[in-house]
Amino acid sequence: MIEMIHVSKAYAASPQALTDITLKVEKGAFVYLTGPTGAGKTTFLKLLYAAERPTAGEIQVNGFNVNRLKPREIPKLRRSLGVVFQDLKLLSRRTIFENVAFALEVIGGERKEIAKKTLEALRLTGVERKGSCLPSQLSAGEQQRVAIARAIVNHPLLLLADEPTGSIGLKAAQEILRLFDEINLRGTTLILATHNDGLPAMLPKERIVLESGRVVENSLPRHGAFN
Repeated sequence: MIEMIHVSKAYAASPQALTDITLKVEKGAFVYLTGPTGAGKTTFLKLLYAAERPTAGEIQVNGFNVNRLKPREIPKLRRSLGVVFQDLKLLSRRTIFENVAFALEVIGGERKEIAKKTLEALRLTGVERKGSCLPSQLSAGEQQRVAIARAIVNHPLLLLADEPTGSIGLKAAQEILRLFDEINLRGTTLILATHNDGLPAMLPKERIVLESGRVVENSLPRHGAFN
């Protein structure tokens, strides 16, 4: 599902954002990616959906070799995964239904299929009654559920979530974790990035801990290099 071999990432302003990361995430896993702000969590996720390319090392995601992807091939990778962004990226002038449906419209889905999948995603995330509302009319927790609905509407193999509970209260965070657990139990591999050490205590799962761009703790099963 995901394999990283001696992966490093450097920027001009951050010479070593990630350093020599080697790990493998199996299909169906639920993994917390934890560490303090600035540890490299967002960069780690960006490498997985090819928003960034590694400075060194190799990455495979859902059968794609990220290093070798041509620009025209990146959309194929992204159609196999969903991303819940830290800033949500909801379209303020579109309804909740339209926000979720948009993820299917951009890949050329048929109208009936878009409507069916959008309703399914809204029901699963518990916001089906908010379909005609605008994002500004929803609570922070509800907006987070809409972002999750949009990320899973195309039934991705892999779901990446960047600080999905960072702007909501404890009760809403617990509900979001239960939702992620249900999505994972349905077969979706999930990586949840958070600086909140309390989340793994609420719902224990496998864990990768980053500090200053390095993996300092890893509870994932050990594996060799690419097959």
